[in-house]
Amino acid sequence: MAAANSRKKSIVKKKTAARSPRAATKTAAARKTAIAGKPAAAGKPAAKPAKKSSNPLGLEKKPAGQFDTLQEIALEAYRKMPPPVWDHLMGGSDSETTLRRNRAGLDALALRQRVLVDVRNIDMGTSLLGQKLDIPVFPAPVGGFLSKVHHEGGPAVARAASSRGTTAFIATAAKPSLEAAQAAVERKLVFQLYVRGDRTWIEGVLDRVKAAGYAALCVTVDRNYYGRRERDIVSGLPVKEGFGDQSYQASLNWKDLLWMKARVGLPLIAKGVATAEDAELAVEHGADVVYVSNHGGRQLDHAQGSIEVLEEVVRAVAGRAEVLADGGVQRGTDVVKMLCLGARAVGVGKLLGLALSAGGEAGVARMLELMEVEIRHALGLMGVTSIKQLGPQWLRAVPVLGTSSPVGAYPLLEEAVRRRSR
Repeated sequence: MAAANSRKKSIVKKKTAARSPRAATKTAAARKTAIAGKPAAAGKPAAKPAKKSSNPLGLEKKPAGQFDTLQEIALEAYRKMPPPVWDHLMGGSDSETTLRRNRAGLDALALRQRVLVDVRNIDMGTSLLGQKLDIPVFPAPVGGFLSKVHHEGGPAVARAASSRGTTAFIATAAKPSLEAAQAAVERKLVFQLYVRGDRTWIEGVLDRVKAAGYAALCVTVDRNYYGRRERDIVSGLPVKEGFGDQSYQASLNWKDLLWMKARVGLPLIAKGVATAEDAELAVEHGADVVYVSNHGGRQLDHAQGSIEVLEEVVRAVAGRAEVLADGGVQRGTDVVKMLCLGARAVGVGKLLGLALSAGGEAGVARMLELMEVEIRHALGLMGVTSIKQLGPQWLRAVPVLGTSSPVGAYPLLEEAVRRRSR
């Protein structure tokens, strides 16, 4: 009888323990582990979920000068930048349609390939306003962003560009000053102007530009209103439209370009031209260079991609001025396509920001070196021995594969973005 009562108490005790919260938790954990195909360790708490890695693809970190690919530069910048700063660099205005069209326009062109050509020696040299460039690529003006990711800003970019045999465009908002950037290198740079005051203010800036020794004056003509960059608005990133009075930029007209060119006594570059009509007017009003750009998709929403308008601008200019272009350029093949349509050299803006963030001056120098490598490989595989041989005959229109993404040229970066967003 006593033995029977003892067995009964033991059964009740086991049932009570099974119904307790602690026991239920252990049982659930064991069941979950068993489903995963692993035996549950008795008495051990369930493992905590793994933290999201700041290096989502687990790629080996390298010194800035030893990046092997442009993708690694972009991935390192993505790892380093706070999300609002990343969005500020990589985003566009409003619906970001123009931003996507920059990439889609490049993706909609295929390169033709010729074989059995001796391509051991390839001439990639070009020139801008008489100044020789070893490569047809240059850092575009990206304003105050430089100082957001690097303490030196303008001088670091100037030195990196000069080390690779090319020039750089230094923006009005670049830190620490326009003089510091030009003083950092022997090669003459290009100064890019935003108008933030009356003619007295402009005269003061132009006098400084001339005294500093710049090669040319670049006036941005597509910033009469500051694009609504909604990523910045939503994130609350303290990005201002600039300094001074914006209404002066809004009042800018063609006659002002004539006056500025005469005042500074330097060649004039009109940046932000996107139609044949304005290309014609630019030449008529003294532009020595017409620069095709839509501000990296950050100004007018639902505009055409830069490469979509490049050919009509080149036809309108008809050799009376040199032509530059930028817009969505992330690869050496992008540069080749713009050269085929008549650009003398091609600017990189977002890619410059990525390189500076990833590795400072060394990162920018390595980015330009890798662009040179990619261009050389593309030309060699096309059977081209000099960029002077390039023309529209080397391109064919093709369907865009999938949906063009602003970072679609970097599949590893796209994968990293997807992993972090999970």
